[in-house]
Amino acid sequence: MSKASKIKSVDAFQLAWRPEDPPGRRSAFVRVTTEEGLVGYGEASPMFGGEHSLWVLRDAAASLVGADVLDHSVIYDRLLHRYIKLGPEGAVTGALAALDIALWDIKGKLFNLPIYKLLGGAWRTEVPFYASIGGNASRTVDETVRVVEQRWLAEKPAAIKIRWDGDRTRQDYDIPGDIAKAKAVRKLVGDDFPLAFDANNQYSVGGAIRVGRALEELGYIWFEEPVQHYDVRAMGEVAQRLDITVSAAEQTYTTQALVDIINAGVRMVQPDIVKMGGITGLMQCAAIAYAHGVELVPHQTQPTIGHMANLHVLATIMHLTKPAEFADPDDRMHPAFVNPPKPVNGKFQIPDGPGLGLELNEEILESRRVR
Repeated sequence: MSKASKIKSVDAFQLAWRPEDPPGRRSAFVRVTTEEGLVGYGEASPMFGGEHSLWVLRDAAASLVGADVLDHSVIYDRLLHRYIKLGPEGAVTGALAALDIALWDIKGKLFNLPIYKLLGGAWRTEVPFYASIGGNASRTVDETVRVVEQRWLAEKPAAIKIRWDGDRTRQDYDIPGDIAKAKAVRKLVGDDFPLAFDANNQYSVGGAIRVGRALEELGYIWFEEPVQHYDVRAMGEVAQRLDITVSAAEQTYTTQALVDIINAGVRMVQPDIVKMGGITGLMQCAAIAYAHGVELVPHQTQPTIGHMANLHVLATIMHLTKPAEFADPDDRMHPAFVNPPKPVNGKFQIPDGPGLGLELNEEILESRRVR
């Protein structure tokens, strides 16, 4: 029996989950509807509210009407090269990620299967997570410890990552203070609990090596984005000079750029499903990582559609060496979802419903729509 299904409409829109949300806190969603009435949802990178990606999706929408939803790889490459002179990094790949996720959601509904089945099957249907705790650049040592302790006790994560989220225009601003916070967190959780440190690109090569040596002594298991992401040579130098695993690539937007950062010497890569190609793109990254013998630990901070799409991919990865990322908890999106993803006993369950497995409340979703 034929499963052909054609696109009827593509609707790209921004959502303000709370009235006081500034534009940068809004989400960028896309809704794809087929002629038969199937609906799929995707999400773009929310940087600056995703406005840049929404423009690409709106510009492309009319040309997608009548396209076969099962041709999503052809659709992806056609649009990538239509908008190639915009980057393609960032705006374009974020837009295509949203569209790709929505088409996979429809594909699952068309065949009445969860996405992980269509990707080849699951090695696991529940995934442990690490608590990703941001904002520590502006906190004191005591404040950092208090925030980490709250998440650690409340969520029971498999690991903890402390993020800095500092000013990227200031390098090596407070290395002694950063090391003091890392030491205090290690003292809090004990010698054996897995810890990671995300510098958010705030060090020079020399500063990164100094901090990295301290993290090695403290038993941290990875050191994330120690230098500016666009300085691939510097990132590779830090990775090769330290024993601690250096990770990067959350701000990498193409498979070619991922290969470049691996060739530079990085051995743990963290592409983000809503930034570079959606499910199709992340599966390509998984193949590249496997072929090069490096760890794939995707970056992912969006709590609903992006999060669930990421979990479907993680379910299919044989050598999943690290837990999934769970960023600072925020339930402001939950009212629009009948079954929003929530951790239970340190793990996320991957639903076995068709597509992403998420059920949306359309009325509430529309009430949060900005444009």
